[in-house]
Amino acid sequence: MTALPVIVGMGGINAAGRTSFHQGYRRIVLDNLTADARQETFLGLATLMNLVSLQEGELRDQQGNLVKQSDIEAQFGEQIIAGTLIRKIEENHFDVDATPWQQKMTLTLSDEQAIVFEARRRDLPQPIPSSWLIEDLADKKVKVTISAELDIKHDSTRDNPIKAAGQLPTGFDPASMYNSRYQPRGLQATIFAATDAIRSTGLDWQQIMNSVEPDQIGTYSASVVGQVNDEGLGGLIRSRQQGERVSTKQLALGLNTMSTDFINAYVTGNVGTTFTTSGACATFLYNLRAAVNDIQAGRTRVAVVASSECAITPEIIEGFGNMGALANEEGLKRLDNTETVDHRRTSRPFGENCGFTIGEGAQVAILMDDALALSLGADIMGSVADVFVNADGVKKSITAPGPGNYITMAKSVALAANILGAEAVQQRSFILAHGSSTPQNRVTESLIYHRVAQTFAIDNWKVAAPKAYVGHTIAPASGDQLAMALGVFSHNIMPGITTIDKVADDVYNQHLDIRTEHYQCADMDIAFINSKGFGGNNATATVLSPKVTMEMLAKRHGSDVMKAYAVTNQTVTAAQTSYQQQADLGQYELIYRFGDGMIDENDIVISQTDMQIPGFDKAIAFTKTNPYQDMF
Repeated sequence: MTALPVIVGMGGINAAGRTSFHQGYRRIVLDNLTADARQETFLGLATLMNLVSLQEGELRDQQGNLVKQSDIEAQFGEQIIAGTLIRKIEENHFDVDATPWQQKMTLTLSDEQAIVFEARRRDLPQPIPSSWLIEDLADKKVKVTISAELDIKHDSTRDNPIKAAGQLPTGFDPASMYNSRYQPRGLQATIFAATDAIRSTGLDWQQIMNSVEPDQIGTYSASVVGQVNDEGLGGLIRSRQQGERVSTKQLALGLNTMSTDFINAYVTGNVGTTFTTSGACATFLYNLRAAVNDIQAGRTRVAVVASSECAITPEIIEGFGNMGALANEEGLKRLDNTETVDHRRTSRPFGENCGFTIGEGAQVAILMDDALALSLGADIMGSVADVFVNADGVKKSITAPGPGNYITMAKSVALAANILGAEAVQQRSFILAHGSSTPQNRVTESLIYHRVAQTFAIDNWKVAAPKAYVGHTIAPASGDQLAMALGVFSHNIMPGITTIDKVADDVYNQHLDIRTEHYQCADMDIAFINSKGFGGNNATATVLSPKVTMEMLAKRHGSDVMKAYAVTNQTVTAAQTSYQQQADLGQYELIYRFGDGMIDENDIVISQTDMQIPGFDKAIAFTKTNPYQDMF
């Protein structure tokens, strides 16, 4: 019997807001929410963005004035809307209108046949070039005479042609929520996301850890470009070029494994599986696949699946921009026949577009095997039937699309049809598209869906594209898609692509339902999370709705187990409601266990059959069988 990996919690942060309890999803479909849900969403975003805060039990603005929850939209609505989703890059990242760079300059000889200047002796290069004549002056200064040309670089600025990104909400500062100790922004976001995910389960983490053997918990996470901020790899590469010293932390904190390591060391205290794999835009799905496979095989019973990326830096934008991958000002002006760019609409999946828009974020999902989830009374948000990964084969261009995504999509749909039947796939499934907003992607990805739809007799296949709103967060992009899928399951509102006026003429949409407005939909049974990554990193996940998942669990476990689950789940639901209320009021209390609960290795007890780890109720059992018995 194969264990079913069920989703019991999800948290995180991206340009739309907090992930838990679908806040980010609700920001995207804001105008289609009920009045109560809309008010709740504005409250949560206002505190997240530090526009209002809870002080002595009352909401107050930054000036200390009392604010009623019912008045938040009227007072701060425009500011909240403007400070979320894709927008012009804000100066806390860098100034896109005056982006710093080093201008090369060659100084030639003057009429006196020499270049002459004064400097401090300690600032002279070592060794001193042979064409330099040095004369000592007072106060440890020197006069330098150069009888040759001199190449220099000097600080300058340029107008960056790429000006928009899916940034974390304006005013949101994870570094201020805990002792962040000079950590890169991506790791700060990871701490927030992991806390949000764990608390969203409504379960006490220590209870979860004591419910299984210590090595049956796993963390599966990665970033792609590492932490490219000044505190990570970015500073490591730039420091000497800018005349600064390299810190002892920049290399270590820049590694793409760090999101995994931070969750283990500072949030969960995990001693079980630790796993990191990067696959370009499919990174979240790669790690989800590893977790799903381990749960199905019984190696893991609790999985923390995560990914983070905060790469809105001049260097990363320059890299993607020079590839022609990012939407730039010139291209957008040409598309819209205007001299004024709407930075809210730079990402246009399946419409007339000119490149993707980079984003930043962190996403964390908590998965368990079905038996454990029921025994703990965990809230069931859905389940992951499987994740398929396939490469593209031989290519000319490493970044060009290929056949791998045909394989992953077809496998995913075939699996769903085998589990729930053809009618469920045809009538109650939808796609969370990669939807990167490039001219090539809109054609190649839509053709895949078109051909798969033809094969499985699907018409009006609903397609949503989160990157239209939060940008392309690279590593956690598929996590953004999963978060939107869970929102659709919960709210029955299918996000349209409101950043496009119409579907582009070259899109294969005969069998697809791509709309430019959000709309109400019936209960959905299946979500296909699709990713077409650079380098042939293709992945598709088959995600089943909470309703379908509960029906499957009832079939497997029987009425007695489900009745007991319903009773236990009441306590969990109450805890979830409590956390949601606290989070909406900005009371996050991030989990950051710096040195708290360290294991004394001298207290580990080892026998021939098991190992007892301090702080865990259950022992790690050693295998008692020979898996290769047939070979002896």
